Amino acid sequence: MELKKLSISLIVVLVLVLVLQILSAVDFDPYRILGVSRTSSQADIKKAYKKLAREWHPDKNKDPGAEDKFIQISKAYEILSNEEKRSNFDHYGDVGENQGYPQQQQHRQFHHFHEGFYFDESFFHFPFNSDRRDSSDEKYLLHFSHYINEIVPDSFKKPYLIKITSDWCFSCIHIEPVWKEVVQELEVLGVGIGVVHAGYERRLAHHLGAHSTPSILGLINGKITFFHNAVIRENLRQFVESLLPGNLIEKITDKNYARFLSNWKKENKPHVLLFDHMPLVPLLYKLTAFAYRDYLSFGYVYVGLRGTEELSRQYNINVYIPTMMVFKEHIDKPADIIQTRDMKKQLIDDFLSQNKFLLAARLTNQKLFHELCPVKKSHRQRKYCVVLLTGEGDKFAKAYESFVAFALANTKDTVRFVHIYDDRQRDFAHALLMDDEKYWGKSAVVILERLNNVGRVVYKTLEDAWRGSEEDNFILLDLLAQLRTDPGLLSSDTVLLDLNDELAPVSILSFGEA
Repeated sequence: MELKKLSISLIVVLVLVLVLQILSAVDFDPYRILGVSRTSSQADIKKAYKKLAREWHPDKNKDPGAEDKFIQISKAYEILSNEEKRSNFDHYGDVGENQGYPQQQQHRQFHHFHEGFYFDESFFHFPFNSDRRDSSDEKYLLHFSHYINEIVPDSFKKPYLIKITSDWCFSCIHIEPVWKEVVQELEVLGVGIGVVHAGYERRLAHHLGAHSTPSILGLINGKITFFHNAVIRENLRQFVESLLPGNLIEKITDKNYARFLSNWKKENKPHVLLFDHMPLVPLLYKLTAFAYRDYLSFGYVYVGLRGTEELSRQYNINVYIPTMMVFKEHIDKPADIIQTRDMKKQLIDDFLSQNKFLLAARLTNQKLFHELCPVKKSHRQRKYCVVLLTGEGDKFAKAYESFVAFALANTKDTVRFVHIYDDRQRDFAHALLMDDEKYWGKSAVVILERLNNVGRVVYKTLEDAWRGSEEDNFILLDLLAQLRTDPGLLSSDTVLLDLNDELAPVSILSFGEA
């Protein structure tokens, strides 16, 4: 009987809170909050919003009511800056999304949970239980091991937006419409989405540092950042964008495009240009640049900007349709191109996945060797690597350029072309050339096949040094043709040590005076 009375009392309290929140909507007038008239222009509304937002931002204003005031200002601007929502409010006193009430109660009145005590609806047999939870959250629910083993590593490829929620939380219910809208928008762009139910995943919620519900946080490169603002679409989108590094994409114009594209050799990466008529870099492109930053360098051309006309003419760009180009060893002509009015994530991923490497990328570490020259899986899945072992500088330029030209003319799924600087990878060069005097100070070409992950390879070295002559091309072409029917042509074998990591940071030791 006592439990039944307690359950009824809880129902009454919760209903009263909800009624009070709804009744407070009567006093919510976005025009009054921003101090503008119903005939004010968008420019006037924006100006008023910026002034008030600066004045009442909780980080700057220590007034106890600053947070509530700031949230009201943000909500008012969200309504009046959107013509459809503004029209709905003018005609019906509503924005058409059941959000005509003030947001301060949505975002401020967090319900704290603690290790020692937490409402358990199964104990009270209370109808307001997990069946009420938004089913759209189900597929995003995170568990501790899943978060640690999968989400954190994946955050080095894409940012995550994570919501911490619970069943006994009216504010959680109120932010659901905005959360749904943002999830639908950001997930298709490549943002990871997660939901943590604090009642069932208290360990994970505490691990994340979330001590109230609702809480929203961002995760990128394994680092957590909490969202501290009004829960509106624009704020959440800007929050996700702010998680991304600021140097992912270079703004490209007529003045710097040649320098940007010419960096392929120094960076050992293809370079990507997106031509679009949007003044700001699209979020989809920023997310793409983050996901592929280890393989590609990204530039953005705003075709509506003066100073990009030469660039558009150079590559015959249709300025009315978004165009993406990837450049490799040759900057005068793109290696690949897509042009479409609807740049979807899947299309971009397919395009870039096929263009992650240069025609003859330089092996700078073991990871790259694994990717470019994978271990043989079966007789039907043979992968041969044609390796140019060469030096640096003008003396070796002709040999290198002819090797790249050969690679361009002989692109096949079973063959990958790579090169190394033998003075930087001495162990690798020694294992394949055995310090043969005829290759000293010259370039050499080796065809190899990796047999396992501990360094064993079979290979054949071209008998003479590689000069890039027509005869050299014919010899290499003939050997590759023979390999199709006679894998035994690779008659030498050795064990390669792991490549030196040329990209590893160099530590400088400083010694103090004795």
